[in-house]
Amino acid sequence: MSRPDILEQIDLEALLSGDHDAFEQLVENESARLFRVIMRVLNNEEEARNVLQETFLQAYQRLGTFRRESKVTTWLYAIGINLARAARRKLTRYETLSEEDLDRLQPKYMVGMRRERYQAWDPQKLIESDERKRIVHETILRLPEDYRIVVTLRDIEEMSTSDVASMLDISEGAVRVRLHRARLALKKLLTAELK
Repeated sequence: MSRPDILEQIDLEALLSGDHDAFEQLVENESARLFRVIMRVLNNEEEARNVLQETFLQAYQRLGTFRRESKVTTWLYAIGINLARAARRKLTRYETLSEEDLDRLQPKYMVGMRRERYQAWDPQKLIESDERKRIVHETILRLPEDYRIVVTLRDIEEMSTSDVASMLDISEGAVRVRLHRARLALKKLLTAELK
């Protein structure tokens, strides 16, 4: 069943009138996808679970404020992204860097062991392995937050440009510009990472 079919099963009127079953269905249908988006913002599983729970709590409490100018899911994701951004700001105030984080911050010429490790990889095996996913994930996390969110929503979660624009409260043109810049930055980072 496609996503539009699933979303059509949720009775909007029942949801907005506070029907518990309709809200449960929304939670069931969107939890996994929303969690992935929040994880891309936070990169902290425990905090992402907390933000996911807070997102659904706030959405339930604010059902009366939904103005029908967008899809319910767009509104829900906007709440989740805003809460994730706020949580990220709190986390970065108290975050300590691991040795791996420090290694990434060093200029490439200082990270000889890391470069040697990458040179030993067979490119074909890299493409076929989970290592590729990990590298891409870590590289996406290195993008500025605005780029990271747009890439996650458009390229990973395959949301429409108009939905992303609504979620982030920016124009569709701004989404396209950020996405283009994010893809260029991602390509540059991945090229450098895999050399």
